[in-house]
Amino acid sequence: MSDRWVAVLAGGLSHEREVSLRSGRRLSAALRETGLTVEEWDADGALLERLRQHRPDAAVVALHGGEGENGAVQSVLEMLGVPYVGTDPRACRRAWDKPTAKGELARAGLSTPDWVVLPHSTFRVLGAQAVLDALVDRLGLPLMLKPDQGGSALGATVVRDAADLPAAMVDCLAYGDTVLAETYVAGVEVAVAVVDTAEGPLALPAVEIQPENGVYDYSARYTAGLTTFHAPARLSPETQRAVGELAVAAHQLLGLRDISRTDAIVTPDGTPHFLEVNVSPGLTETSLLPMAVEAAGRSLGEVFGTLVERALARS
Repeated sequence: MSDRWVAVLAGGLSHEREVSLRSGRRLSAALRETGLTVEEWDADGALLERLRQHRPDAAVVALHGGEGENGAVQSVLEMLGVPYVGTDPRACRRAWDKPTAKGELARAGLSTPDWVVLPHSTFRVLGAQAVLDALVDRLGLPLMLKPDQGGSALGATVVRDAADLPAAMVDCLAYGDTVLAETYVAGVEVAVAVVDTAEGPLALPAVEIQPENGVYDYSARYTAGLTTFHAPARLSPETQRAVGELAVAAHQLLGLRDISRTDAIVTPDGTPHFLEVNVSPGLTETSLLPMAVEAAGRSLGEVFGTLVERALARS
């Protein structure tokens, strides 16, 4: 592999640009340790010409949000014939749209919090207060509000009082045109990474998330010290197996490839409830995937180096 060179695509123009750049730097350093030649490329207006003029042996998408997760960059890589680590464009789109992913898993019999999807236009056409009243009647309180697309918990809010709902909706709509409102489920929040292997998809040890303020929002995710993590999660062996099976099921049902991370809530009875899935998990110093890799006794470079080999074999 030492004669191979890899382009790590990071940055981009989404709200998660800075997090993506941090992920890209860490991943690049890990891959260099395996002997690969690595360059970090920003996903900007110069990217296509760069790919044409200096075609890498393979690319790794370390973009978060926007074009890095909705299949756009993956489509470009396929058009140019560049092998890449990660999920193909169609499956990216299924995972990127949270209601679509929830619907797929619910139809397969997996548990996910009840939900309603509300485009911005609904409030204008039908009247904001009437829609909010109907929402509370339907799902009750507390509610979890989040944009129907996007990551890093940007725009996500727990609403416990109906009086706080209008402001929370406005905050959520600042990050997208459609709100996903879910019944809030209390329990232990976990993240489970899945890595494809020669024997099939493998769930890494679950990571338990304990945010200081009770909500795993953007600040809690990327500010050191605001969240306590346990890797592996403090779950019974039976519950560990259940969350692993849920993550593998999400990976397979949505047609994901190479690597993914499923976020779930485990209720006191040990039942895991699917929240969302990420096709380009964060790799920063406070991100969950590196913790899971370490808990599995592996290194980030080893895992992604193997995935680079898989990408090259597909080509």
